[in-house]
Amino acid sequence: MKLLALPLCFFLCYLKSYAQYTDSTNYHLLLTSTGSINRTNEDRAYLLNNALNFGLKRKSFVLNSTSAWLYGKQNNNLTNNDFSTTLNFNLYKTFPHFYYWGLVNYNTSYSLKLKNQLLAGGGIAYSILDKPNAYINLSDGVLFDQSSLIVGDSYHTYRNSLRLQYHFGIKELITIDGNHFLQNSFDRKGDHIIRSTTTLGLKLRKWISLTTALNYNKLNITRSENLNLTYGLTLDKYF
Repeated sequence: MKLLALPLCFFLCYLKSYAQYTDSTNYHLLLTSTGSINRTNEDRAYLLNNALNFGLKRKSFVLNSTSAWLYGKQNNNLTNNDFSTTLNFNLYKTFPHFYYWGLVNYNTSYSLKLKNQLLAGGGIAYSILDKPNAYINLSDGVLFDQSSLIVGDSYHTYRNSLRLQYHFGIKELITIDGNHFLQNSFDRKGDHIIRSTTTLGLKLRKWISLTTALNYNKLNITRSENLNLTYGLTLDKYF
């Protein structure tokens, strides 16, 4: 069966920003390595997706650093070479379930025809549900976007960044996580970005899981979109 290596875009921020720290844990390390390989008599395709997140907690402040790289080929033709790195923070200083967030994010994406992109900004977030095994969060804010495209065009704009994030744990065995973004430009009509990641995990141990991830991304300015389904392992450790 022929496999089309459908690509992933840059992988934005907030990864495990709801992390369940305890009074005795101040650090969080998350490593995810997934991919897919297909080979037939005539076709060869592979897709590798790796992400590393490090989190730090200090009283009412949480800092996260995330880097991710997606690389893929089909029949020796490059389909993906997408890299993202993000530094973001959450500041819990207001009413219960509310917090402030800020981030700086750099992306480059062969699959979305994006040469460089720098995003920076902040906003507020509200946790509709906030329990160890059930979490639903909405956030909104403003990002400054400085981008250059592979075709040579460069531009800058301000975007509204709306996000839905959730986490559900079932009997400490199955986890379901989602991050879904809609980022519209304030001044460029028709310029919007959609990013969606849904992850299903099956825990083998407290700190290791089998993982399946579905990613969809759309960059309207380049008329590019991508979709991929990968599977692999996640290592998740608090200390």
